Amino acid sequence: MQTTLFTPLQLGSLQTPNRIFLAPLTRCRAAQGNVPTELNAEYYRQRATAGLLISEATSVSPRGFGYPNTPGIFTEAQVEGWKKVTGAVHAAGGNIFLQLWHVGRISHPSYQPDGGLPVAPSSIKPRGKIFTGTAMEDYVAPRALEASEIPGVIAEYVHGAHCAKKAGFDGVEIHNANGYLLDQFLRDGTNQRTDSYGGAVQNRARLTLEVTRAVVEVWGADRVGIRLSPGGVFNDMKDSNPLQTFGHVLRELSPMNLAYAHVTQVTAQDIAHGATSGIGPKELRPYYPGRIVTAGGFTQESGNQALAEGWADAIAFGVPFLSNPDLPERFRRGAALNTPDEATFYASGPKGYTDYPTLAQ
Repeated sequence: MQTTLFTPLQLGSLQTPNRIFLAPLTRCRAAQGNVPTELNAEYYRQRATAGLLISEATSVSPRGFGYPNTPGIFTEAQVEGWKKVTGAVHAAGGNIFLQLWHVGRISHPSYQPDGGLPVAPSSIKPRGKIFTGTAMEDYVAPRALEASEIPGVIAEYVHGAHCAKKAGFDGVEIHNANGYLLDQFLRDGTNQRTDSYGGAVQNRARLTLEVTRAVVEVWGADRVGIRLSPGGVFNDMKDSNPLQTFGHVLRELSPMNLAYAHVTQVTAQDIAHGATSGIGPKELRPYYPGRIVTAGGFTQESGNQALAEGWADAIAFGVPFLSNPDLPERFRRGAALNTPDEATFYASGPKGYTDYPTLAQ
């Protein structure tokens, strides 16, 4: 029988009722102290019919923020806030993983607890501007992490993983994509180190693999996923040989038997910003026999095609799920989709967040 979006999936020790996942979507609606609220709980609860909800990117460190009102997972208050979310999702019959995040250089002194420089593998300033809470300002050149500081960074991911467990999540996804800290170490466009974390791909991949092993120690491999964006150029990213770089990482991850690798597809938007089409889950499938989740502009039809061709096992939907809380039911019925309101993607309050109607409404 042909696999479709409605075929149940064994994902590590988790059985998902379908293969329609909620992609991790930054929505900038955490409260003071980067604490999730009842509003966030309602947003995730509404989307609990997904096979798996992957939370918005959530910082493991006070130094890991680069956007306003994004959540954290390192204080007791943040854990208590997230308990509201996981409780609401589980009461609605859903499953939810927390995405562990550190933005690295995609930050600014205004986000740093001491007003200092953001940290990165190398002191390379990203092109572009950052919203500092009041204005758009140029990125700054980050401070290169000392080798002696790296164990402390790994420890922050471990602490975040423990906090996610206390908050009641079903597992965690390591954010190793989209130009944030771990991705910065992995790609040679942002990593010009000459120590054991730079140079050859084996060294550049070291932090990714060390963080993954450390998080697996907390959760067990069957409750850990990892997100990679091999063709992405977001946040001024590039790599001279992405097939070699990401092929190596996926080969090294394979024996760990993670719940999944979340490998994003190159989108038309990526190509418009200079990405090379062709490096995605389809090309990387030979390097990774485990479960692959993918995302990047999929429709119901193209999602079903990817599953049928065998290079993906589940599809994570972003904007369609943002504007259609009952997306699986709409797909099932072939119903029309709500139009997303882009002006409210990163706003505040319920408008464009929890007020999209379901079919039943």
